[in-house]
Amino acid sequence: MEWFWILAAAAGAGIGTGLAGLSAATVMVPVLIVLCPSFAGETGAYQATAIALASDILGSAAAAVTYARHGNLDMKRGSVMAACILTMCAVGSWAAYLAGNVVLGGFSLFLTFCIGIRFLVKPDASRRNFGEDGARAGGLGWRGIAVSLFFGLTIGFGTGFVGTGGGMMMLIVFTVFLGMGLKEAVGTSTCIMTFTALIASAAHILIHPAILLEKWDVMLVSIVTATVFSLLSARFANRVPGRVVGLTAGVCLTLLGGAMIILQYRDFFASRAVADLARGTLLTLGRYAVYIGSLAAGLILLYFLFRIPKDVFRKLLHVAAFTSSIFIVLRGEGWLAETLTLALFALIVWPILALAERWRGYGALFVEKKPGEVKNSLLLLFLSQAALCALACGFLKKPWILIAATASWGLGDIAAAWVGRPLGKHKIRLRFADPAKSWEGSAAMAAVSFTACLVSLLLLSVCPLPKALLWSALTGIVSSAAEMCSRDGWDAVTVPAADALVLWILSLLY
Repeated sequence: MEWFWILAAAAGAGIGTGLAGLSAATVMVPVLIVLCPSFAGETGAYQATAIALASDILGSAAAAVTYARHGNLDMKRGSVMAACILTMCAVGSWAAYLAGNVVLGGFSLFLTFCIGIRFLVKPDASRRNFGEDGARAGGLGWRGIAVSLFFGLTIGFGTGFVGTGGGMMMLIVFTVFLGMGLKEAVGTSTCIMTFTALIASAAHILIHPAILLEKWDVMLVSIVTATVFSLLSARFANRVPGRVVGLTAGVCLTLLGGAMIILQYRDFFASRAVADLARGTLLTLGRYAVYIGSLAAGLILLYFLFRIPKDVFRKLLHVAAFTSSIFIVLRGEGWLAETLTLALFALIVWPILALAERWRGYGALFVEKKPGEVKNSLLLLFLSQAALCALACGFLKKPWILIAATASWGLGDIAAAWVGRPLGKHKIRLRFADPAKSWEGSAAMAAVSFTACLVSLLLLSVCPLPKALLWSALTGIVSSAAEMCSRDGWDAVTVPAADALVLWILSLLY
């Protein structure tokens, strides 16, 4: 049975390399350390990494040649990254040997899952030219060189340490920062991985020679299998759209990573503590869904009955959004269940809204400055609220910080819109400010944020009135300044975070 998993891991590694330029270790290491008993020893993860790296050499080379034949290779923009990565492989390999089995194995499992999620969220990489004139001419500008140096050194160390080959990170850097297309980035990253895998695997074997003596048969079979499947998948990837490639890789890696995490930590997931957490999370999620669903349904009913202006209705929906975070803290089953509820709700609502966008009445109901604004704003809001909940309620043990910060943003943002749009005659001309914002709207936000924070502090904390007045005044100013500088809907993240930071610092100082 173990040989079945070895062959499956090698085949999956080859497919990942050919499709999306992923290192063989991304797939092979989790499978080998979880499902193959012979890799369960103290150096099992290290041996699995060495075998995966060895499988990467010919697999990446075959994929790189295929992409190059289709014109999808750009070493002009990848040369600096390649030089940095190659110099740091051996250092990372030695650090990996010192880190041991637990650190290396656990990191690989979660890395696989996260990479899969990334592809599902954004299957076709965004392209932002970060190399200035040099990038447009096919080379690198000074920013592109700086980015290549920074990421090249860090990815190089990670290549040797985790044994991932750096394919995923290189793909992100090439597409997001250096302006390459998806297939061009895959071809370039596989070309670099051919050499990084060679150096890193040699370093692993020199540091731990028993790999060749104990696992030579596994290494040979893995190399052949991974190379064949890498070649086949690379040919397929060069004949289909990049989005298809990204979605395919995302589904496979997410399922693989999730399954391996569950298998690796099955005793933990079966424990009583996890069962209690799951029960508390489901209970909190149920209450949360009923609350926010009822409030949103009521607001939609009012919209159709009284023909509320769209701009007003948009801000009324903010009431449902920001008060829901306050509700969950007051009615939840512990900070961890509350944090998981906010995160799960974000992941549930996003695809629902994505489907709802196809409904004709969606555009009539929601005002969007650009396509997908509502669903993306809600995703940012709920995920940022989940992070604040973990910080304020879990780490700091001060839930009033979350409530005060959220109320200050929510009510202040509504006031800024309702005052700024009709009365905002004096636009803010500061360099760092959003030119669409007005001094009248910012003043309204400061005043209402001050009031919301003051009420929250007096009701939920032990803060005396003089101190509450001072803290609320500073929070109101920070709310207004953060909202003034925020663009494209990011105020839902920046303002509550800034307010929470100010309140936390003040609680430490006074």
